[in-house]
Amino acid sequence: MTESCEAIDKRIVLLARQLASGGAERQLVALACGLKDRGCDVRVVLFYGGGVFDAELVAAQVPVYFVEKRGRWDVVGFLFRLVGTLRQLEPKVIYSFLDLPNVLASLLSGFVGKPLLIWSVRAAGMEMLHYDWLMRIVPWVEARLSGRPRIIIANSYAGAAWAISRRFPRERLRVVHNGIDTVRFRPDAIGRARVRAEWGVNDSTVLVGLVARLDPMKDHRLFFQSCAALKVTQDDVRFVCVGGGSTAYQDELRKFAQQLGIGERVIWAGGRQDMPAVHSALDMECSTSAFGEGFSNAIGEAMACGVPCVVTDVGDSARIVMDVGEVLAPRDSAALTRALERLLIRIKNEPRLGERARERIQCEFSLEQMVLRTEQILLARS
Repeated sequence: MTESCEAIDKRIVLLARQLASGGAERQLVALACGLKDRGCDVRVVLFYGGGVFDAELVAAQVPVYFVEKRGRWDVVGFLFRLVGTLRQLEPKVIYSFLDLPNVLASLLSGFVGKPLLIWSVRAAGMEMLHYDWLMRIVPWVEARLSGRPRIIIANSYAGAAWAISRRFPRERLRVVHNGIDTVRFRPDAIGRARVRAEWGVNDSTVLVGLVARLDPMKDHRLFFQSCAALKVTQDDVRFVCVGGGSTAYQDELRKFAQQLGIGERVIWAGGRQDMPAVHSALDMECSTSAFGEGFSNAIGEAMACGVPCVVTDVGDSARIVMDVGEVLAPRDSAALTRALERLLIRIKNEPRLGERARERIQCEFSLEQMVLRTEQILLARS
C-alpha cells in the first residue's frame, strides 16, 4: 500500500551528474517539479552546476545542491563534499540517475544513514566500444553493484531486458516510461513560421529533421545516406540536424554530408531551447539510433507537437510510435529511405495523422502518469 507525499514524511534526493541538455536530465527536472507539486519534500543533488535546466528547478523552487566537482580527476575531495551534502540533507530515499550516480549512491549510502536506494536505467543495448575506457568501466562496476538498490526503474522495456542481460536482479526491476509534457509540447503555428524563417525555409518545402545529440549511437550517417537517396526523388525537401556535440565529430559529419552531395540542403541548428517551435517547424522527424536508446524523448515530444515520426526499432521506439508513424530495422539506409517516402505519402493522404500522434502521447505517455507511477515506487513501504 502506498500513500501520497503529503501523508508520508520522506525526504527524496534525486542524484545526477549535471542537468545538461539530454533526455534523462529533462525527465529528472520534470519529475522533481511534479513531485514538489504533489507535496513531496524533494531535493536535487548535482555533481556539476551550469546545466541548461538548472534555472527551471530554481524557478520551480526545488532546492538544488551543487557538489562542484572540478573535473574528471577531482575524486577524493569531491567524494567528501558529496557525503557531506547528503549527510546534511538526511534523505530517506535516494533516486540516482544514470550509471555513475548509481554506483556512487550504492557505495556511499552507508555513510549517510542507509537511505532507501533506487536506481534508474535510461539506456538499452549500449555498445561501449565507441567510448573511452573510463566510460566503459563504470557500467561494469554498476552491474556488479546492482544487487544493492531496493528498486531499479527502467524507462523502457528494452532497458529492463538489457539490465537483466547484465545480471541486474529481475525481481527488482520496474518500468516507468518517460513522461511528455503535452501542455508545453503542442503544435505551435507561430513558432513554426518563426523557426522556418530563421532557417530560410518556406512553408511549401518539406523539412525532415533529426533531433539528437551528435553521438555515434544516434547514427547521423544513416540519416544522411537516406537523405541523399530521398533528394533524388523529392525536389523540394531539406534536412535539419538539431543537437550539440563535439566540434570534431560535427566537422566529420559535415564532410560526410558534403561527400553525399547534400551539404547545401542540410541545416545545422545546434542545440536549441525552443523545442516546441523547432519540432513544429518540421514536417516529419527521424530517430535513426543504432543502439543505446531506451525511451526517446525526441520522438515523444515531436509526436506531442503533431509531427509524425520515422524510427528505428531500437529501445521502445516502435512501442511509442505504433501505427501513427513508420518503423524500420536499424542500420538499413534503403529501408529508411522507403520509410521516409511512405510517411510523406501518408502525411498527404491522412490529414489527421499528426493529431493521432499527439493523442497517442496524451493517452499513453503523459507527464502526470510518469510522476504518479514514480511517486508510488519511491514512497512504497518496505
